[in-house]
Amino acid sequence: LKLFAKEKTLLLTGQTEEDLEKLKPIYCLVMGVSKDIDVSLTDTIMVCAYYPKTQQASILSIPRDTFIGDSRYSAGGTDKVNSVYASNGNDPEATLKEVEELTGLEINNYALIDTDALVNLVDEIGGVYFDVPINMKYDSRKQNLHINLKKGYQLIDGDKAEQLLRFRKNNDGTGYPAEYGSDDYGRMRTQREFITETIKQTLKLKNVTKLNDLVKIIFDNVDTNLDVNEVLKYVPAAVEFDIANIKSTALPGASERIGPQSLWFFLHDEVETEEIIDEMFLFNEKNEGNIS
Repeated sequence: LKLFAKEKTLLLTGQTEEDLEKLKPIYCLVMGVSKDIDVSLTDTIMVCAYYPKTQQASILSIPRDTFIGDSRYSAGGTDKVNSVYASNGNDPEATLKEVEELTGLEINNYALIDTDALVNLVDEIGGVYFDVPINMKYDSRKQNLHINLKKGYQLIDGDKAEQLLRFRKNNDGTGYPAEYGSDDYGRMRTQREFITETIKQTLKLKNVTKLNDLVKIIFDNVDTNLDVNEVLKYVPAAVEFDIANIKSTALPGASERIGPQSLWFFLHDEVETEEIIDEMFLFNEKNEGNIS
């Protein structure tokens, strides 16, 4: 089936096996923006990488409250990584620069995702089967957000996908349990696991012939510096991808109150971050370079 899918997508993209051998690892900073408040904040930030020759992929979540300021003693709200976008005139390049400094990676590419991109993609592939970890019930008139999901394995359509990925806490203040990953840690884990399942179900044979259209759906709802024609070149390699080859985690560190206002920040551990970057990204790139 994978062989058929690969041949089909090679024809669709007008490429050959030789063209696939020339594909280089691709990195992208993926950001989801909250536009339901007065300020646009990038509350979802992920470093994603795909290595076509070794068929490896990596996803690293960056906590929205990650401290990126110069001094912990004077830390204020604009020293959080999720505020960089708005503080620089809604410029995604500014956040890209900060994340490159945090990780030491040369990412270069960014994708600012609109909610419609997620909803349309999930609906286009017929929904995604996913095990919702807890009961989720939250309502906000200000955000025009209503979340009502039951725990358990179920088919998630586009509307439910938005609810799932935006959930933080219930109306009564409860949320993800500590063993799963409380507050934003639980939210980031759910996001990574849902993305993994979406990839798995997108690569089913029934969706393979739609891949060109699916990529275009995303690009119609994304602010990015990536070229859609360049991304389409990776489709014939991607159809052979096995989600077991995805490594995913969150930036290591701990939350702490700092600054004159005693605000909560996430302080990343530089030593552990370097180890994770080496294991999840640089190691994979080195392996790519060793393949003839």
